[in-house]
Amino acid sequence: MNKQTTVKLNDWEKFSPYFVRKEVAAKTTLLQEGKISRTMFFIEKGCLRTWVNNEGKEITTQFFFEGDSVSSIESFRTNLPSLYSIESIEPCILQTISQQDFQNILENLPEIKEEMQEHLFKRLLQSQKTFYSYLKNNPQQRYKELIEEYPHIIQRIPQHYIASYLGITSVSLSRIRNRR
Repeated sequence: MNKQTTVKLNDWEKFSPYFVRKEVAAKTTLLQEGKISRTMFFIEKGCLRTWVNNEGKEITTQFFFEGDSVSSIESFRTNLPSLYSIESIEPCILQTISQQDFQNILENLPEIKEEMQEHLFKRLLQSQKTFYSYLKNNPQQRYKELIEEYPHIIQRIPQHYIASYLGITSVSLSRIRNRR
């Protein structure tokens, strides 16, 4: 979602033998909440989202686009169940790498390990920023921030996912959009 947290596929070209190309249709679940993450995804084309199930209601937590890497990193690194699901929003072309191959790369190449640590730190900062925005801002302010920081989300993501991400209903989002 954030350009700063993007790990570019080109930087990983030398590791292409470890990657498997995968094409998935829209609305494909790549990881289900509660399952252990064994794969990391690099988006070549398309869009993914992470979401949690709250008593049958899907709450979108993040969006990811071309050039982004996605996994339930906590699960991927600790073998604990994932706290969220990963799903395609659009048809996607993904480069995937297994947990074991990724671990081998990190152990053998310190520069990649440092890059991954920086990536994780930036992702943590983005998560904190989102969390504090939920505490401090009303939905209209959160929508304004979203438009200013990530205008491409408004153009590519269906309204019901944006509403879920903002913590409001689609009807409330329509009202906010109409006020602008």
